Formats: sequence, C-alpha cells, structure tokens
Amino acid sequence: MSDKEGKGKGKQMTAYVKFEVPEELQSTSLEAVELARTTGSVKKGTNESTKTIERGMAKLVLISEDITPQEIVMHLPPLCEEKGIPYLYVKSQRDLGAACGINKGCASVAIVDPGKAAEAIDKIAEELKTLKA
Repeated sequence: MSDKEGKGKGKQMTAYVKFEVPEELQSTSLEAVELARTTGSVKKGTNESTKTIERGMAKLVLISEDITPQEIVMHLPPLCEEKGIPYLYVKSQRDLGAACGINKGCASVAIVDPGKAAEAIDKIAEELKTLKA
C-alpha cells in the first residue's frame, strides 16, 4: 500500500463521530426507528431532534455520518451526553431517511415514543454503553 492509499480516507471521515458503530447495531437501530415510527413516534431532522433532546424526551438518537457540512449535526453528540440520552451513528442519511419513511436523506432522528420497539431500544442502549466504555 502506498502512502497515498493509506492516508486520508480512514480517519478523515467526520469530526463529530466519536466511536465506531458495528454494522449489525446500525441495522438493528434502523429497524427500531421503523418500528417506532409505525407504533410510537419519532422526530425527523436536526431541528426536531435537537428540541426533543433538549426537552429530555428522546429515548434514542440516530445521527448520519455522511452529513455535509458537519456543523449541521456536530452539536448533537455533546447534547445527548449532557442529557444522558443514548445516541449512535449510521453510515448513510439515505438509510436513515428510509427508516423514517421519507424518500430523501435525513441527518438525524430522535425516537420519542418507542412503541413496540421499546425492548429493542433498551438492548441498543445497553450495547452502546459497552461500545463507548
């Protein structure tokens, strides 16, 4: 591998991504969003997510890794940590949008009422604790 190949791609990703989320956990989380959307309630987009987090109403927050400019979602991880709300990253805003039932990308989603996804969200939150430790 040359110098060119080794540099740039890996760590340059995004400044706000604080930990790596396994693919399986991302999939489980996106499924939880879909289930919460149909049986409970979710808030889509950065503004709605921010308000929900600030009010302490979010049960789980998903943040897309491919947002440009990064400043759009950069404030969410510290805000979630301050409020003690579990959060994780998903690779694609397209996937997140699809989980929300919209035909475009979505920067972030806050699950407010998990509905039938409550058990899944509890498991995700537990897994996140071990992931960040």
